[in-house]
Parts: sequence; structure tokens; C-alpha cells
Amino acid sequence: MRVPSYIDLAFPTLRAIEERGGSSSIDEICEAVANTLELPPETLEIPHGTGSQSEFEYRAGWARTYLKMIGAVENSSRGVWSITAHGRSINSETEIREQFRGVSRKSPRKPSRNADSADHFDNDTEGSDSWEDQLLGTLAEMPSDAFERLCQRVLRESGFTKVEVTGRVGDGGIDGKGVLRVNLISFRVVFQCKRYAGTVGAAQIRDFRGAMEGRADKGLLLTTGRFSSSANQEAVRDGATAIDLVDGIEFCRLLKSLKLGVEIKMVEEIGIDKEFFNSV
Repeated sequence: MRVPSYIDLAFPTLRAIEERGGSSSIDEICEAVANTLELPPETLEIPHGTGSQSEFEYRAGWARTYLKMIGAVENSSRGVWSITAHGRSINSETEIREQFRGVSRKSPRKPSRNADSADHFDNDTEGSDSWEDQLLGTLAEMPSDAFERLCQRVLRESGFTKVEVTGRVGDGGIDGKGVLRVNLISFRVVFQCKRYAGTVGAAQIRDFRGAMEGRADKGLLLTTGRFSSSANQEAVRDGATAIDLVDGIEFCRLLKSLKLGVEIKMVEEIGIDKEFFNSV
């Protein structure tokens, strides 16, 4: 089954946000849209080129971007998307297509080589890779032990103590352990680091859970790749020890928030106040 174009994902995205009280996280939106369109796991897991995202996630991102450009949604710095009054007034996919046609002609970066026809939006983009993809390329070039030390640093910077990298052969995939204190309560955590661009499936989540049973209160799996929908479901399966998952994009954003190897440069914008000169 083909991955829907971003134009096909736009209206379901709008309705998904509205049905969840007017605001929603990216994961919640993607899950709702996938369920609405009845997309099978094999479609959701098709990779987007050599990047860290699936093709579905990539096109869903463009859908949100264009909905924002027409003023139908807005997003906060914490990644929460909310519907606007204008968004609530849109009642059909036809309305979205018409409005998308208008902004596509003005956009410097169009999701289609044929921007005059919304029916041919195929989500091909021009321009350089995102900073996340560039960072993931850098991470892919790191030696395995260096990547494990980086994960150790990330956990320490995030509030973990007693963080150790073990990485012993035959240890069930456990690469290290640490302690996370939340207020008055401490949790023993074991973690696993997977440095590759592939998809982590449910079987790998089950193997990791089997290795950590009796040894920790929580499990944490970090990867530069992505998790399949079945892996996400397995991680929070009822009756089993919950495992927290951090995919490649989230890992990059974590490095950014911690200012580890990621620089944020502010661009100076200079404007001319013509009224000042006219009043001299």
C-alpha cells in the first residue's frame, strides 16, 4: 500500500488535533491519522531515503507545515500542535487543497516539482538535509564505544547518577546502567544503545525486556534509527515492564537541548527605519 501524499494527510491531521481537545503531540497525531486511514505497519515503516524518518512521518511533517502556513494550526516549542479558529472552520479536504495551492506558489521550498497542481503533490523536496539528518550522519561515523560514552554523557546531563557503560558480550544487549532520582524516589535503569539507521522491531524490545527482568526498575532504549509501530506498542504492553524509547530524531533534539555538540546560531536581521530619516 502506497504512503499517502501530504495533501492526503492534511485533513485527517486537522481532525485528529480537534478530536483530542484541540491540541496534540506529534506521536498522537501520527497514530490517529494512521488509524483513520487504516495504514498497515508495513506502510508506516517504509523509510524516507537514507534519513532517520519513515516516509509516513516525513509526509505527515509536511502536512503539519502547510497547515501552519495557511493558519489552520500552530505549534509550541515543546512540540505540541493546536488547532486555530481558522482550522476549525475548514470542513473538507477540498478547502485544504485550494488553500494549499495558494501557499505552494509562495513557498521557497515546495513539496512538489509541479506546485501548480495540488493533485500531484508527492512530497519530493529540494534543498539540503535537515540538521537532524546531518547530525545522525555524524553519529553514524562514531566508533561504537564512543557512541556508548556519548549516551552515558547524555544520561548524566539528564539527571542520572552512577551511570556505567558495561557492554559485555552475552549481556542480553544491555549496554549500561544508572540511577534516576525523581523527588524522593530512585529508579534503577538499564539502557541499550543502537547506532544504526534501521528500524527497531517488537522482537528486539522483547529481548531487551527479557535481559533486564530482575535487574532494574526501568529500561531505556536509545537508537539513531526509528521504532516500528509494533515496537512502540510492545514497549508499553499491559502486564510487562515498561521500556522508554528514544529514536534518532528525539536523540538529536535531546543533544540540542543539552547543548552537546549542537550549536544554535542567532542570525542578526537589520532593518531600516525610513520614518526616522524622513523626520530629521
